[in-house]
Amino acid sequence: MLRALFREIVLIDANPALAEAEAADLSDANALARPARIWAGGYEDAARAGIAVITAGAATHGDESRLAVAARSAAIVESCVTQLMQAGFDGVLLVAANPVDLMAHRALLASGLPPARVIGTGTLLDSSRLRQTLAAALHVAPATVDALVIGEHGDSEVAAFSTARIAGLPLDAFAAPAPDHAAIAARVRTAAYAIIAGKGYTAFGVATAIVRICEAIVRDERVALPVSALLTGQLGVSDVYLSLPCLLGAGGVERVLVPELTDAEAAAFRASAEAVRAAGALL
Repeated sequence: MLRALFREIVLIDANPALAEAEAADLSDANALARPARIWAGGYEDAARAGIAVITAGAATHGDESRLAVAARSAAIVESCVTQLMQAGFDGVLLVAANPVDLMAHRALLASGLPPARVIGTGTLLDSSRLRQTLAAALHVAPATVDALVIGEHGDSEVAAFSTARIAGLPLDAFAAPAPDHAAIAARVRTAAYAIIAGKGYTAFGVATAIVRICEAIVRDERVALPVSALLTGQLGVSDVYLSLPCLLGAGGVERVLVPELTDAEAAAFRASAEAVRAAGALL
């Protein structure tokens, strides 16, 4: 709404009163922003939407991992996607419900859409956290840092430090000694748990990541962002949703890119795939 990205936004919730209240509150804010219609509706209202964002899912509590709520989230996501498709939706599905990699795969199976048009928010937020944490450690602006988190959006994610660049320079060339990789990776991996412990949920970070992905699709940017997509052999991994840099455009994922990794990072990525695959087998 604030970026004037869409002219129409419909909110759908199992609790209609909540959706109506949120829509009314947003509409009040939008009176001071840019013209857009924001309302609470049903799946039939979303049938002609260009993008549907699935945020509904089971919440984690305490130190409960994202994978721990997979079964509860799967039932919610499948119900949402099934109703959406029955209404005639034929756009891009963007899944933010956790565990996002498994939920994106479930959404793919429930929708029957091409894999390119079913995307998970993946590690875009994690990568932003890594850039921000490295920037603080190196006393530079986050915009100066290029860094990737790949794999699961969760406990097995891989901070690919070998790909990190500071104004084009590798970490060890920019700073000696380099920041503590293990400590930084742990801080990025557990960032959401700290936020949940304090306020009960995460919101603003992932919302901004969602908007960035929507921008790339609506504007046909063909920009590379680390999002969760169906892999087809990249780094030896197939038939599982995981994050790698993906070119995003009007049709969704146009190409999955494979960064140059160290042997240890590639092995950790494959281990992340197995962790997600094993959790999916239990659903």
